[in-house]
Amino acid sequence: MPDFQAYCGTSPPRFAHDVELECAKILDYYGVPWDYEPSSFVLERDADGRVVKAFAPDFYLPEQDLYVEVTVMKQSLVTRKNRKLRRLRELHPEIRIKLFYKRDVERLAQRYHLELAS
Repeated sequence: MPDFQAYCGTSPPRFAHDVELECAKILDYYGVPWDYEPSSFVLERDADGRVVKAFAPDFYLPEQDLYVEVTVMKQSLVTRKNRKLRRLRELHPEIRIKLFYKRDVERLAQRYHLELAS
């Protein structure tokens, strides 16, 4: 695990996917303060009030007050993630969030000479 300098979290990040690690390296390289999955937002509760659906965006950039979600799913599988983002925006219009799709991540990888796992 790299020794991140711009990481703002309290415990070491445990990335769910290699592409998240690569994005963290880019943020860190450019000195952009970031945190990894610091918040989880409830999207749906059952009749007893138990959480049924929640969403934890990958990154939070405190200086921009912006959440960033990174997905490398095939475009045909992104529908569920888009649905979650729409629901988050309905429930929390004050939350700023940006979704980076596979094509966006591929462009970043090409620009910064990163190797992405398939």
